[in-house]
Formats: sequence, C-alpha cells, structure tokens
Amino acid sequence: MTLEELTVEATAEIEAAKPLYKQVNNERLEFTSVDYDQAIIDLANSKWDTQQFGYVQARQEAYGSVQDQLDMQYWDGVNGTTTWADHIAQVKSDNPKPE
Repeated sequence: MTLEELTVEATAEIEAAKPLYKQVNNERLEFTSVDYDQAIIDLANSKWDTQQFGYVQARQEAYGSVQDQLDMQYWDGVNGTTTWADHIAQVKSDNPKPE
C-alpha cells in the first residue's frame, strides 16, 4: 500500500475510535483537531514502517539465536546436511522483503 492509502486507512481508524482523550496537567481533555490530525499522521507512518520494515523483526525472531544457528551449522558439517541453509531459506521465504 502507498502512504496515501495507509493515511486513508488510518483516518478511518481514528474516526472510528473517536472520541480520543489526552491527559494534560491531571485533566482529561478530548483531542483537538490538531491532535486528531497528528494521530492520523502518526498512525499512517507507523503502518508504513511496519509494512516496509516489519519483515526485519519477523526474520530476526524466526532465525533463532546465534547459538542455535551455530549448532545447526556444526551438525550440518558433521552429518553432511543442509538444515541451517534450509532454515534460513524458509525464514526468508516466510518473511519476504517488500518490493
């Protein structure tokens, strides 16, 4: 999705969540129009970042620890297998980099 499409999506989500409130000097106040506009921008940018870079975190979690990967590499060398390379390929396939 483009940033403009994500902004439309964010606008709909913020509109559906109204009213939103903020805490100022221990007083609960409803967002101003400026606050709502900023919330839309922030949500759209967050969605954009997740879309563009979310795969990085997903891959890092799926790869497993360095220790586990080194263990896979050791046993691949001992057994003549490709467990580690297969694992890495699967993680990349399951979490593709956006184009």
